[in-house]
Amino acid sequence: MNAGDAAPLTPVLTRAATAETTSDPSSVMTLLADCGTDGSSLTSYRSQFAKGAVGAPAHFHTRASELFFVIGGSLQVLVDDEVKILDEGDLLLVPPRTPHAFAAAPGAEADVLFVFTPGMPRFDYLRLLGRVMRGEASPQEIASLPSASTTTTWTARYGAPLWKPHTEGGCRTWSLCLTGPSLGRRSSRCQPAGREVAC
Repeated sequence: MNAGDAAPLTPVLTRAATAETTSDPSSVMTLLADCGTDGSSLTSYRSQFAKGAVGAPAHFHTRASELFFVIGGSLQVLVDDEVKILDEGDLLLVPPRTPHAFAAAPGAEADVLFVFTPGMPRFDYLRLLGRVMRGEASPQEIASLPSASTTTTWTARYGAPLWKPHTEGGCRTWSLCLTGPSLGRRSSRCQPAGREVAC
């Protein structure tokens, strides 16, 4: 596609009172701007994580940078091989192809604004993810989304000793099971820490 063929960008205003929300057992996501569907050049949503919630296993984005801005609480983020704790007001920008994972910091809730640039359609994924986590849909459906194999790659690093100690305790809502060399899926159940779930 040539630059001249791209859809024109338009101003995007999302009002808090009318923004769509979706949820899983440990977070509520407020959908703000979705590239390619609302005239936006970026993708943005806000996630409010419960205490002990795990946001995503290790993965990287092939084209987009991901910005994390902590509105409230604390978020722990694994970036490459280093765990960083982000507190209220902190900002982290993770470039494309950089492995990362995130969760609410131990003993804390987290309220986080996520921005992807360049944007990638993400809202269908977030809606489906909530359904999977509530047991209303199969994890295999995530892999069937058109953008699943081209925008996000799940890595086996989630099981590395570096990340495990930071996700143990309470209820673990994410588990990564490899289904191929570069695509994983998540479990749809909450499980006690230390117990593995077969996908």
